[in-house]
Amino acid sequence: MPSRRQHRTRGFTLIELLVALSLMALMAVMSWRGIDGMSRTQTQTQQRSDAVLALQMGLAQWSADLDAVEPAAGLPGLDWDGRVLRLTRRGATDSDAALRVVAWTRRMVEGNSLWLRWQSAPLRRRGELLLAWQQAALWAQNPDDALRRQEVAIVPLVDWQLFYFRQDAWTNPLSSAGNDTTKGVVTGTPEGVRLVLNLPAGSALAGLITRDWVRPTLGGNKS
Repeated sequence: MPSRRQHRTRGFTLIELLVALSLMALMAVMSWRGIDGMSRTQTQTQQRSDAVLALQMGLAQWSADLDAVEPAAGLPGLDWDGRVLRLTRRGATDSDAALRVVAWTRRMVEGNSLWLRWQSAPLRRRGELLLAWQQAALWAQNPDDALRRQEVAIVPLVDWQLFYFRQDAWTNPLSSAGNDTTKGVVTGTPEGVRLVLNLPAGSALAGLITRDWVRPTLGGNKS
């Protein structure tokens, strides 16, 4: 007759249980790290994608503004004073005959240095156009809440530079070539505009980015 010891089911020892629990904990930690790593990678990829899209849209708008420049009311059409680029442009569609004043600048907003765009409402009277031109300059330096509501932040920016292509060379827009040196205004739209953006290190996009624009009437192309 078999003894009771032979029929007894052998259980886990305390050491075996501790080893099993340790292995399960290790697997849980490794799985969490893997999931956390994938989540971080996905977040970084999304941030970079959003930054690239924002920059692309900003540069597309920059080119569209320059394409539509139209001098009016005795204003130069395009003016750079070292801080803000102001321009007068026609509407985006053939049916939109109204002019607008557009401005681009770099300014600190809540502790962040940003590339910004400002646009006035549609303008149909000379007085409205001249007032908006002055408001664009004010917006770049010390805007009130009303002017801030008309701005759009494009991307973080350390600094930016502009160059005009005039007389077969890239020159400083504030140089005497093509300018009225007594008033510091451009007498005509340059043949090209070079934009150099310095994006901050540590962000989704960093370093220097150069964008060249060519006046459409010179051949119908822009880069």
